[in-house]
Amino acid sequence: MEAPSHDELESLFVNNEDLDRIRAHLGRFNPIKTMGMERMEIRHSAILAWLLNPQETHRMGDKFLKAFLAEALRGRDSSSSPSALDVSQADMMDAEIRREWRHIDLLVLSPRNGWIFIIENKFDSGQHSNQLTTYMDVVTSTFSRTNSYHSIRGVFLTLWDEEPEDPRYAPIQYTSICELLEQHALSGRHPLSTEVETFLRHYLDVIQEATGMNQEQELLEKLARKLYRDHKRVLDFVVEHGKSTDFSMACDTIFREGLDYPDVMQPEGIDLELVFCHSDAQSISFLPKTWFDAFGQDDYYWHGCENWWAGFPMIMWLHLTSDGENGAGKVRLVAEVGPISDHAFRKSLIDSIRNAAKDQHLQNVGFQRGASDEGRRYSKFFKKNTVAVNDVHDQDAIITAIKKILIRFTPEINAVAEVLPQFISHGQSQISK
Repeated sequence: MEAPSHDELESLFVNNEDLDRIRAHLGRFNPIKTMGMERMEIRHSAILAWLLNPQETHRMGDKFLKAFLAEALRGRDSSSSPSALDVSQADMMDAEIRREWRHIDLLVLSPRNGWIFIIENKFDSGQHSNQLTTYMDVVTSTFSRTNSYHSIRGVFLTLWDEEPEDPRYAPIQYTSICELLEQHALSGRHPLSTEVETFLRHYLDVIQEATGMNQEQELLEKLARKLYRDHKRVLDFVVEHGKSTDFSMACDTIFREGLDYPDVMQPEGIDLELVFCHSDAQSISFLPKTWFDAFGQDDYYWHGCENWWAGFPMIMWLHLTSDGENGAGKVRLVAEVGPISDHAFRKSLIDSIRNAAKDQHLQNVGFQRGASDEGRRYSKFFKKNTVAVNDVHDQDAIITAIKKILIRFTPEINAVAEVLPQFISHGQSQISK
């Protein structure tokens, strides 16, 4: 590629407001990130232990503890004790939070209510064989000798959709942590000290980025795409001669280099056409072309989705995560219904996807309970959606994993495509907009 001219370099790098805004975002100080703790599961457990402890320095008492437990139990069998309603109305100021007791991430003991909660926290890692059952058995055998506790419930906290292997555990995702922090801690209803509020905003920023819920990040990604379109020649030169990751190079091999929205990709040997949306060092987002066509391509406008990915009600993406040990990791395929303004439309869309999967006996589609509740914004629905990679720096292994996961989910992608055309009436034609 021919080197860019002096004028082209000057246009991009000298007093460019868009570039300065992105630099400012990337240069923000966040102590959790500075210390390299944002992906460390044990650090998330430590922060959660602090938030859940009614006696801690956040001075929220038992409000966050009850909100978290009630959210996990919401929609579960109300005949089991305690129910979400029981927790929300209880006094849990006596709760004791134990960390790493018998290898359990978090153990919540409330003698006043006779309740014990086992919280297993999975940020990037997955559950081990019989792990949840073992913890339940240990707690049951230890505390059954006393008369203080009559109910033991499990809570399975994950970054991504993963059903607990033991049905006695209620699943909850980190997306709910984001919502609970905004609703109960940072809403202004419970005054916090400046130090506590600053720390919680840093922590919220970390988990919003991890879960894809960071609206500022989404706005800046949109700005970055504009910057790329305006300065494509310079940035292509920088990318070609700059640093690439093994994941991005694997994607270049599978999908081809130099993609821009809405280029169509069709990986060799895979019966899927995909419309490229965005890519970075560890992820690539797209819409199956059947979904893109069903949503009217770029001819329709979707209220509530303006600043979300490419502006459509749904999105898919692939990303690579590291397990943090021995260089191993996972390629994950994510499908998500986004922040649609019209709640009835969003609920109907989710219900239709559920029903299509049920009718076609597809086991790898399933929304978390409450996904279609009013106020929810992000609802992922692929299950068992990872392929292990022994070495996250092995491009061939990454390529194999990407192809394997796309082939595995082709039936689910096609089933979803069948229900989408009925929703075109909810979009606004760009012609009439």
